[in-house]
Amino acid sequence: MAERNIKLVLAYDGTDFFGWQLQRTGRTVQGVMQEGLSRMHGHPVRIVAAGRTDAGVHATGQVANFLSSLDSIASARFREAVNSYLPRDVRVLSSEEVSARFHARKSARLRVYRYYIARGPVLLPHLRNYRLWVRRDLDVTRLNGMAAALVGEHDFTCFSAEGDANFSKVRRLDVSAFHVEGDTLVYTVAASSFLWKMVRTIIGTLLMLEEQGLGARELRVIMEAGQRSNAGGTASPSGLFLERVVYDAGCEESLEDPEPAG
Repeated sequence: MAERNIKLVLAYDGTDFFGWQLQRTGRTVQGVMQEGLSRMHGHPVRIVAAGRTDAGVHATGQVANFLSSLDSIASARFREAVNSYLPRDVRVLSSEEVSARFHARKSARLRVYRYYIARGPVLLPHLRNYRLWVRRDLDVTRLNGMAAALVGEHDFTCFSAEGDANFSKVRRLDVSAFHVEGDTLVYTVAASSFLWKMVRTIIGTLLMLEEQGLGARELRVIMEAGQRSNAGGTASPSGLFLERVVYDAGCEESLEDPEPAG
């Protein structure tokens, strides 16, 4: 019997997870997904995702896929079926059957992240795991000037974490901008792929430069030097969300292809 390729859109609260990727120790999103799917199917099931979010990072639009031997469940009904096997901090938002060659990670054209910054003297307690809290006012115009300088193809070595396994540190950002939502400042960034901890280091660097009254010119100097030590700190994972993943129609990649180390 041919296995069905099932695509899921997921949301999860990353607070109590050591990230997406399965590890030897520590609770991971991939781990609980595979545990639930394996119980549901009665045999081991492997699942892959579009983005390997780090510990503490959340998702409202993560995409994943797995091969299912079950032919008695309509594709749209996998949402309810899978959710019944998952803990409360992970939820399937939608499910559908896709081409046998769809691969959640390799077929992705664009990954869209949002970073949320709460501004003000007090942070509401229920937001403590979902916002970076900055007590001072922020110059949004200055921040957007720097964010705009990141759009396009650049060498982002200065924003890469030690131990990043990617050979090339060149990436292309399609979107990089801040906007205000009430008391919250939201940074939206989109690219086909990112370096390890790249978005959080961008946030730390832009906030560092903004606090010093500096801007895009100084940011370009840091980027051209290519030294991580010149950039700002790595911002907390609490404010970071994988918002959605964009695919081209008819995208095809083999589910059996190995995943890269990075």
